[in-house]
Amino acid sequence: MNTNSQGIRIRHRGAAPQVHPTAYVAPTATLVGDVRIGPRARVMYGAVLDAEGSHIEVGEATVVCENAVLRASAVAADQPVELADHVFVGPHATLLGCTVQRCAYLATSANVLQEARVGAGTVVAVAGLVHARTVLPDEFFVPPYTLAIGDPVRLLAPGDPDVPQAIGRLGFAEVAFGVGPSDGDRLARYERIAEVRVNEFAAHLEDRPASD
Repeated sequence: MNTNSQGIRIRHRGAAPQVHPTAYVAPTATLVGDVRIGPRARVMYGAVLDAEGSHIEVGEATVVCENAVLRASAVAADQPVELADHVFVGPHATLLGCTVQRCAYLATSANVLQEARVGAGTVVAVAGLVHARTVLPDEFFVPPYTLAIGDPVRLLAPGDPDVPQAIGRLGFAEVAFGVGPSDGDRLARYERIAEVRVNEFAAHLEDRPASD
């Protein structure tokens, strides 16, 4: 593995990560596939950026902190992860197939799911969850431990009785995995979801260090 200042870089599905010469990628950060790190960006220790069959783009002066996970996908649709300039992604945050506009601040353990859009200057506070296909306007604030869902967005606190219905109406399994209600009962759907990821991740059997 290449463990210099450009991190651990893996060639995946024929694509190798690209790191701007003014960027910093920590030695224990991992970049997999079509990952593009822009000027003066900083990707810190333990972060994982996995493009799968799509791509990840990290804009100028954007910071991805320790142990954050950014994962793109092309299972249900083309779902890249695209971060504009001056975005802050806190430690242990998870971003899946989403778009984040400039100067957004995603705090520790924030989660942004598939096809969500985070507006410029928006804050997702500690452990906030932006659900799939949700659109956050510019300079919006998601409080700590709060679910943001829908377009127009609604904010739901933990324990709100409408949370299960709101997520159910979203059809998350179809957005994220291409698995709909017609795929059987709950156990059958979860089996199908696991099989979708097993098949998607099978491409990693051919991964190679990007230096090869």
